[in-house]
Amino acid sequence: MGVAETARPTVRGMSREELLGLPAAVDLETANRALGLGRSKGYELAKRGQYPCRVLRLGNAYRVVTAELQALLGLAA
Repeated sequence: MGVAETARPTVRGMSREELLGLPAAVDLETANRALGLGRSKGYELAKRGQYPCRVLRLGNAYRVVTAELQALLGLAA
C-alpha cells in the first residue's frame, strides 16, 4: 500500500438539518463528526483544553454544548 492508499477511517460531516436537530449537549464523538475531526484528534484536543469550543467533563465523559458548536459552525440557533 502506498502513502496515498493508507487505510484511514472516513469522517463524515453533518448536514445543516442534522446540526440544527441536535440536543442541548452532545458527546464528543458527535461534535467531532460535526467538525470533521477524527476520534483521536478530537479527544487529544479535548484533553489538552484546545478543542475549538467549550467541552464539559462529566465524570469520564466529555460533552459539548450544542449552541456553541452551532455558533462555531456559523449556524443560527
